[in-house]
Amino acid sequence: QVQLVESGGGLVQAGGSLRLSCAASGRTFSINIMGWFRQAPGKEREFVSAHIWSGLGTYYSDSVKGRFTISIDRAKDTVYLQMNSLKPEDTAVYYCAVQDYSGSNSPLSASGYNYWGQGTQVTVSS
Repeated sequence: QVQLVESGGGLVQAGGSLRLSCAASGRTFSINIMGWFRQAPGKEREFVSAHIWSGLGTYYSDSVKGRFTISIDRAKDTVYLQMNSLKPEDTAVYYCAVQDYSGSNSPLSASGYNYWGQGTQVTVSS
């Protein structure tokens, strides 16, 4: 099992920045991919970004590319999401997720992730 704890959400004005953190514990040696997804009210959960745990590759949705940056600190078993130039449409609950080596090896698909955090609210005011 892998446990995930997110932090860093909050309320920010449009154009502002936030940094989300997600700390993993438990069977962290089994992590293959760490990703971020978000879900706005009345909408389906959508892919935001992912990072191959070995360091070989990052992925972004078109809606956040150029504004968000994902990074990992393997010494701390933590993934970060730096969010700049935030827009009201970025408002959502943000979830951290892990694919272990038994997963589908598909960074962009929520169904491929084995473990999920509890989510952290990000609200961007106009």
